[in-house]
Amino acid sequence: MADKANPGTLTDNSERLFSFGVIADIQYADLEDGYNFQGSRRRYYRHSLVHLQGAIEDWNKESSMPCCVLQLGDIIDGFNAQYKTSEESLEVVMNTFKMLKVPVHHTWGNHEFYNFSRDYLTRSKLNTRFLEDRIIDHPETIPSENYYAYHFVPFPKFRFILLDAYDLSVLGVDQSSPKYQQCMKILREHNPNTELNSPQGLSEPQFVQFNGGFSQEQLNWLNEVLAFSDTNQEKVVIVSHLPIYPEASDNVCLAWNYRDALAVIWSHKCVVCFFAGHTHDGGYCEDHFGVHHVNLEGVIETAPVSQAFGTVHIYPDKMVLKGRGRVPDRIMNYKKEKALNF
Repeated sequence: MADKANPGTLTDNSERLFSFGVIADIQYADLEDGYNFQGSRRRYYRHSLVHLQGAIEDWNKESSMPCCVLQLGDIIDGFNAQYKTSEESLEVVMNTFKMLKVPVHHTWGNHEFYNFSRDYLTRSKLNTRFLEDRIIDHPETIPSENYYAYHFVPFPKFRFILLDAYDLSVLGVDQSSPKYQQCMKILREHNPNTELNSPQGLSEPQFVQFNGGFSQEQLNWLNEVLAFSDTNQEKVVIVSHLPIYPEASDNVCLAWNYRDALAVIWSHKCVVCFFAGHTHDGGYCEDHFGVHHVNLEGVIETAPVSQAFGTVHIYPDKMVLKGRGRVPDRIMNYKKEKALNF
């Protein structure tokens, strides 16, 4: 994984515009510690809630209060479904989030769909689409009900876009539906394994059941929003549970059609950063177009003595990630033509 050193210094005194918090893969369950599927990494199911409480206390105390927090998906673990504690565990985590003094934007990951159907999630507190900002007189920038995505403006000239990386997926969908059949067809065309969660022997290892993709409808919508942001000289931060840039991620964690998402993003000048979770180990790379791809380290595999969250401070010429515990600090400069003029 590429992890280039960044120029600059964290003691820079240029004017801070605003800040936001980031946290990923909490995967809470009221269970004893366990291990990941390979048996190589410890998972701290109960302690993930303590980590979340610590993050919230930290954000609430910051001198420059974050305007919001981005929760990058997998808020509770799939084991909850097995033990029939999905609703109870979600309630515990959501009650913890109530202590936070700012809004939370929730992304949906594979563990959301292990626990709940898409219909349930749409009706749940994990649907934060009501926080969306509408663009007047541009109906094509209003997302469809067919996928869970929206955009909002936390600060003038900055637009955040939350994407649905499981818009194409066999998870959380009625197995008798045309959507399920279509997605299963895509999956089986790329993955001949009996165990569809196994990437063994695949030339495109992202085609596993625990991943998903972006429908053409959602990509068309993204294109329209980015076109608006280009025209209005906005900067855009994109958020998704699944990463889309191979050099910042383990290939088995990428969105099915990550190339299609990159093609849309790279056809616009406005995107400065793409935040994702899912990888647990984290990852980072700046691509050739100056987009910073940040995959946040997962709370679930963070030992009790450490932490895993961050606060991102926005400046006219860069973004500064102040990480805690496993999350490293990063200084992410905008390409020259992307610097804001205030």
